[in-house]
Amino acid sequence: MRTEQVARRSGVAASGGDVPADDGRRPWLWLGVGALFVVLTHLGVAVAAWLFPVFLLRFARTGPAFGGLLAVWAVIVGGALVWTLRVAVPLNLIVGVGIAGLATLTFVPFVLDRWFAARGGAAGSLLLLPAAMAACEFLMTLISPFGTAFGVLAPTQHGNLALLQVDALTGPYGVAFLVGWFATVVNHVWAGGWRMRRSAGAVAVYACVLALVLVAGGARLALAAPSGPAVRTAGISPDDSVTAEMTRALGAVDGSYARRVAGLDPARVRPVFERVNGNLLARSREAARAGAKIVFWSEQAANVLAADEAAFLGRVAAVAREQGVYLQAAVHLYLPREPYAANRTYLFGPDGGRLWTYDKSHPIPGLEFYPPGKGVVPVVSTPYGRLASVICFDADFPELMRVDADIMIVPARDWAEIGPVHSRMAGMRAVENGYSMIRQGEFGVSGAFDAQGRTLAEHVHQRGDRHVVFADVPVGGSATPYRVVGDVFAWLCLAGVAALIGVAVRAGRGRASTGSRSRRRR
Repeated sequence: MRTEQVARRSGVAASGGDVPADDGRRPWLWLGVGALFVVLTHLGVAVAAWLFPVFLLRFARTGPAFGGLLAVWAVIVGGALVWTLRVAVPLNLIVGVGIAGLATLTFVPFVLDRWFAARGGAAGSLLLLPAAMAACEFLMTLISPFGTAFGVLAPTQHGNLALLQVDALTGPYGVAFLVGWFATVVNHVWAGGWRMRRSAGAVAVYACVLALVLVAGGARLALAAPSGPAVRTAGISPDDSVTAEMTRALGAVDGSYARRVAGLDPARVRPVFERVNGNLLARSREAARAGAKIVFWSEQAANVLAADEAAFLGRVAAVAREQGVYLQAAVHLYLPREPYAANRTYLFGPDGGRLWTYDKSHPIPGLEFYPPGKGVVPVVSTPYGRLASVICFDADFPELMRVDADIMIVPARDWAEIGPVHSRMAGMRAVENGYSMIRQGEFGVSGAFDAQGRTLAEHVHQRGDRHVVFADVPVGGSATPYRVVGDVFAWLCLAGVAALIGVAVRAGRGRASTGSRSRRRR
């Protein structure tokens, strides 16, 4: 009787689900603890990402039905605000609405659990939340203009490479499933008053699965590490001294920068640009003489007027030919009219021939206003394996990054606060797809990762004036299951959510029908 009364008071059906033994006494405490762990998660505390769903789920199941869910939503959106403050995202209406929308999507699993989990029996109680967490992360990448930049749990575990190897099978969504499943198992035990005999089966199954993931991931790291030949690469950003001189002469880069440059006398602009561009070409020669065979620049490192594009690219091709290297130039191309700018890379081979031209596929919403590229990642075969490239924010979109390559080149431009976070996010793509990644992030964190996520090189832009980052990168990649089969795991999670909701709805209708017949008999 007590359990049934508690179930009614909390809005949770009492048949088949987990109804806590001490509901109604401290639910708001669990919300407060959950909120603390949400904040710590967004501040970079890895273990907090495992704990906040435990307490938010506890509150969502035992607190007031409508007001409780509204409070959970407020906590999650508040956590999103903490994240934006931590990484100093430039806020405007588009970015603010987008972040709030993403936060709301990460709140949906708790709503579904409250409405349907208890009526879905043990399977619903244990699996609906984790499946919904993984599914909502996946949906985010499909509908969000921000990709995985916010709201994906896998990057919070960047220090646990054994765990992150699961991404080679499931994509970035496997970690969310494990975290959500941990929350439901803990709540299953909690609902039984911590009587382990009642919960032993659920705990044992989860423990075996998590142990399998960690052991298999550790074995992959130890026994299948990338081996064989490596190639020396060099990522280059312009020296701080020349970029500071350009800022003094032309003003700071912002949303109106390209338009302002278009209105200036080219005779004034060209000498300023030349100091930056000449610096990049000189550093490229030095890197080649130091043994680099693949040289690439950070995002929009060179500044070139459209009228000067052909002449400048001729100089880049000449350096590639003279030094016998693959040289990727990343250019901020200034156009004389709308949209006033293009964000573009050009790869030249050792013979000086151009191998690709690529435009950024995903300009940052609210911050970058040039048209997106075609969304086709270029890939070329070389003696050092298949090279591919995207630009900065592109790497936050798993679908775009699922290409058959051995080395992924990512020119980037960040800022100090978001640099480490964004670098780790991009590094996840290496694990998922089985290629090495070299990333040069002006103003942020540059580095290189092997196909299993090991950091091969790292450079923080704020340290020093010169920014040339060398890395010896494995030549051969390996196709991962995720690269081959894509988002099968995520689609299965979506199907699982639909199936579990269907079971819960049918169970609810069955109980309603039984209750109606019982009342008629009386």
